[in-house]
Amino acid sequence: MRAPRFNPLHLAGWLFADMLLVLALVAMGDQGDPLAAEADAPPKASGSAEPGPSKSTRPKGPRAVTRTPVKVSIDAAPGDTARIQARLRAVTARYEGRQAAFVLTFGRHSDPGAGGDYAHEVNSQLEKARPRMFAGATTRDFWKGGASGGHADLEIYFYTY
Repeated sequence: MRAPRFNPLHLAGWLFADMLLVLALVAMGDQGDPLAAEADAPPKASGSAEPGPSKSTRPKGPRAVTRTPVKVSIDAAPGDTARIQARLRAVTARYEGRQAAFVLTFGRHSDPGAGGDYAHEVNSQLEKARPRMFAGATTRDFWKGGASGGHADLEIYFYTY
């Protein structure tokens, strides 16, 4: 029996899918930052001497996420949810009024399983500690090698407005 011959037409579907992916990435990369464009725009001159209605200070366009995270650390025993929440409130107090887009939490422990579990425990307390700041935020649990447990490093990425 003869083996089926390679037909280049079979690659047409894959080529189409790859081109569609490339075009989607180019289109997404072509969109500028709305906050940067607004900041670079020259101020508009007003022809009237009377002040006009006050404009909203909220930028228009889609919300963006900051590129650099806010890095904070907490120390609290695993299972002590009250202490975890208190420490979270303390280290995030200066960012009150901002909303987190996503949070990466690194639980420090010599055992990867225990470190990941601690990171998950900390992430489960975020919204309880600061409901407005962490409502709807995406969280990810990670392990970070270390000798002691009960320590977590958080990287918080906030929305720009």
